[in-house]
Amino acid sequence: MKKSEFAALVSESAGIRKKEAERMVDLTFRCLGDALAQGERVFVSGFGVFETRVRAARTGRVPSTGEHIEIPAAQVPVFKPAKQLKEKINRLPEVDH
Repeated sequence: MKKSEFAALVSESAGIRKKEAERMVDLTFRCLGDALAQGERVFVSGFGVFETRVRAARTGRVPSTGEHIEIPAAQVPVFKPAKQLKEKINRLPEVDH
């Protein structure tokens, strides 16, 4: 699902205009990104936790040349789903992709 499709779903569910739903979706994700960039942990009850973690430096390999390179440590965003979200997903019928 693309962001525009998600905004259309929000628009339909909330009974608001699609443009307003798009603005709210954009604002929500911008605020989430800003909070993560400031080192905040964002807890959404019944959905999950967004936070950042440090990924350690490591040695990688360039597939085309086989050359080994050093990949520096980095902050990475992570998401841990809440129990309620996991249960909701597991109740869905299996879908072939």
